[in-house]
Amino acid sequence: MLYHFLYPLHGDITVFNLFRYITFRTIYGSLTAFLICFILGPFVIRSLSKMQIGQIIQHDGPQTHMGKQGTPTMGGILILFSIFMSTLLWGNFSNHYVNILMLSLLLFGSIGFIDDYLMQIKKRNMGFTARGKFTIQILFGLLISYLIYHCPDFSSKLTIPFFKNVTPDLGIWYIPFATLVIVGTSNAVNLTDGLDGLAIGPIIIASVTYMFFAYVAGHSSFSEYLQLRHIASSGEISVICGAIAGAGLGFLWFNAHPAQIFMGDSGSIPLGGILGTIAVVTKQEILLVMVGGLFVIEALSVIIQVTYFKISKGKRVFRMAPLHHHFELKGWHESKVIIRFWIIAITLALISLSTLKIR
Repeated sequence: MLYHFLYPLHGDITVFNLFRYITFRTIYGSLTAFLICFILGPFVIRSLSKMQIGQIIQHDGPQTHMGKQGTPTMGGILILFSIFMSTLLWGNFSNHYVNILMLSLLLFGSIGFIDDYLMQIKKRNMGFTARGKFTIQILFGLLISYLIYHCPDFSSKLTIPFFKNVTPDLGIWYIPFATLVIVGTSNAVNLTDGLDGLAIGPIIIASVTYMFFAYVAGHSSFSEYLQLRHIASSGEISVICGAIAGAGLGFLWFNAHPAQIFMGDSGSIPLGGILGTIAVVTKQEILLVMVGGLFVIEALSVIIQVTYFKISKGKRVFRMAPLHHHFELKGWHESKVIIRFWIIAITLALISLSTLKIR
């Protein structure tokens, strides 16, 4: 909004020329999202508490979690609102990728919101069935992937980390591949959201990492120097990545241990969905396995646990899945699990950034 209203005036008021710079709008987009989340946080927490929208703790989980019973959840609506408002103020909505990313946030946000609504407000034992949720995610993922595939400056060639001359072209098969990336990331983030601040920390780290990838891909000189595919329209994605990071920091203020609010499916599902979409648009979809490596590890722990349980007829690999619960049951304090998992996420992000030069 500010970009569309104020930048056209730069000919008369030179200070408005600042709005042409993606770096300027990314910084203030981040700060705006942070302030919105930080200022509205107490109001949202009080409102959710009055509506008795509280976390439901399963009795078969770690007993240390029983004290979290009733903590306000559905805080994801605060994160999504902050991202959307910040992007509305600082983003360029004439950019097709910005519109697609906002659509991704809306579609996957609706899945998470309805799932939380059915459980928290309608007081059902469960929201969507697992199959129903997954089916809707696939349909939305296919729609987003189809729209990206038909963008004028988009290529169906893959970028393989560490190999600059290996770029296989998937053609029309890129659509199901991109859908797999988007839906897989959405569910992986959802599985990771089990401890105070555990999911939002790596989300912040991943969004900052992809902020760099988006800016480099959108900058002709940088992309040429680093021998990356130049995607002129992708630079604008940096503003959205900044908004995600800012909103994440604002939410973390209240979600840090001991958490005053949880994001619920309203936050984890759309944040994973938009992160996967960003990875696809910036042509760093395979690298997401490393950038979001913590989410991958958490998801794999669940897959391994369930598969082995069925094959071995009741035996388990981990004490409990996802993996963060395994370490809790081994005696690690919740804060130790969270901080160490964040350290892993930061390390993987730094290695991912190094691929810009190691090619």
